Amino acid sequence: MFTADPVPSSPPPAATPPRVGTADWAGAWRRARPAVLAFAAARLAGIAVLTLWAHRRHTHPRDILGLEWDALWYHRIAEWGYGTFIPSWEAPGLRYDDLAFFPLYPMAVRVLAAVLPIGSVTCALLLSWVCALLAAWGVFAVTERAYGRRTATAVVVLWALLPHAIVLSMAYTEPMMTAFAAWALYATMTRRWLAAGLLGALAGLSRPNGVAVCAAVVAAVLADAWHRRRTGRPQQAAAWAAAAIAPLGWCGYVLWVGFQTGEPLRGYFDVQSRWGSDFDFGHYALHYVKHLVLSPDNLSAYMATALCAGAVLLLAMALMDRMPLPLLVYSAVLVVIALGGANFFSCKPRFLLPAFPLLAPCAGALARARPRTTALAVVTLAGISLGYGTYVLAIVNQPL
Repeated sequence: MFTADPVPSSPPPAATPPRVGTADWAGAWRRARPAVLAFAAARLAGIAVLTLWAHRRHTHPRDILGLEWDALWYHRIAEWGYGTFIPSWEAPGLRYDDLAFFPLYPMAVRVLAAVLPIGSVTCALLLSWVCALLAAWGVFAVTERAYGRRTATAVVVLWALLPHAIVLSMAYTEPMMTAFAAWALYATMTRRWLAAGLLGALAGLSRPNGVAVCAAVVAAVLADAWHRRRTGRPQQAAAWAAAAIAPLGWCGYVLWVGFQTGEPLRGYFDVQSRWGSDFDFGHYALHYVKHLVLSPDNLSAYMATALCAGAVLLLAMALMDRMPLPLLVYSAVLVVIALGGANFFSCKPRFLLPAFPLLAPCAGALARARPRTTALAVVTLAGISLGYGTYVLAIVNQPL
């Protein structure tokens, strides 16, 4: 297999772009602009294909993108706050409770809807699209610093063309969480510690797996502190402050749900259990794969299995290629959370969407390939992404 060249934890100066200061954001944007525009073009194409299919079925594409599956839960929270629960239609004893959904995205939609007279569904989509563009820029910035400009552009393009990338155009929290995650990782790599801590806290308020950002920030702080101790350099108070700030968002919401349910430490996890979403160290995932081997299922089940297996393989490659520590910790925690959790196997590729650093080996190979090979790969991936995105949203009836 052709992989990216190993990258040390501290990238060599020749491959590292200069540190971006306040006056150089325009230059940073100029470098990232082609990749971000390619990302936007890919996502607009996905929306266009979905729109054509929706009109064929006499459905408004806004309702599909803004009110399907979890998007409907976020819409209810934005409109009326917390307090909705629905008995499970899949298994007796389960109860779907909106306390399972983290608050930053729906609360931001509520604020935006109070300012813009365009309706909360449109505001939710607008917020997701803006966050997706900011995330694409952040993905480029992080990858450029670790691997160089060509690989960074390829990572953004690959991320835009993943089979489940349609989620980045929906009223879901993945765009917001990835935006905070990417810029938090960039802040750790450029030693902007307070910014990293604040962005990590916001990521933790946006999604349950936002805890991966907190873990990455803390790991970066500990590694920096260890290096300073070994070299006799003074510790940085800002770094330790970042390590303290980053977990506040995730821990704060988990504790708040605990107090709302009367179980301060277990409350949130009990809510997740009532959804059937326990952490079972991958037992459910292995059982589901066994089911796929013995019994036929639909395309989305096999696609989810392939993408989960690919994530494990790419994580192993990241370990061997010595991926920078914050990116490695962030990606590893996302993979462990996604594959170690029970229930909703079809959603696992969506849970892995924020793990963009795992695309670096594939992007490195794509960046070094001949132009014809690159063009063929991009066109093929675009066809799969656009077609599959429409399939999972408008055709197959499975949670996304």
